[in-house]
Amino acid sequence: MKFNPIVIDNWSRKPYFEHYLNNIRCTFSMTVNIDISRLLKELKSQRIKLYPALIHMITTVVNRHDEFRTCFNADGTLGYWDSLSPSYTIFHDDDKTFSSIWTLYDEDFNDFYCRYLEDMKKYRSVKQFAPKINEPPNTVPISSIPWVSFTDFNLNIYNEGTYLLPIFTMGKYFQHEEKILLPLSAQFHHAVCDGYHAGMLYNELQLRADACTEWLQNYTT
Repeated sequence: MKFNPIVIDNWSRKPYFEHYLNNIRCTFSMTVNIDISRLLKELKSQRIKLYPALIHMITTVVNRHDEFRTCFNADGTLGYWDSLSPSYTIFHDDDKTFSSIWTLYDEDFNDFYCRYLEDMKKYRSVKQFAPKINEPPNTVPISSIPWVSFTDFNLNIYNEGTYLLPIFTMGKYFQHEEKILLPLSAQFHHAVCDGYHAGMLYNELQLRADACTEWLQNYTT
């Protein structure tokens, strides 16, 4: 886990960063339907859970681009992490509450999935907001609202507006014609991401969903 400071005066994004952080503090959200037809079929054939596969997919794409890993660290230094791990919500069906836990990321899906299953076994019944302690600072938030297929989703966060990492929320997948589509919303900070970067992320997520047999082929039960 390494944090790489950014020298703002040497950063090509400096004028955009300063404008959208200091002049007009601005975030934006985008919701896109991801075609998971092939992914869902492959997961069912291998009896792999959908939620961790999507979490891994999102985190993998995030880790390919500095823009999605850029933030302020604990002492206020601007920079980017070498890698992020997912911090995600789990639902308690009996009392309708949720917890937020994290799992150490690994590019190899099999290793990550084993860690996910271990974390779920240990923490899924613990009724605390954050039952797994010592969450590292390099995590990206991911959550799910699997009861509704929304067309848009927006977070209203009332703070200083300096949280720069993306925030992801997925909805209930649905069938449209011959495709299975999953709504996925992401909130971005305009100081570090533009529409181009958001489009790039969604396009790469779709490519990864389409190529699921490649990164799932090493899965062992």
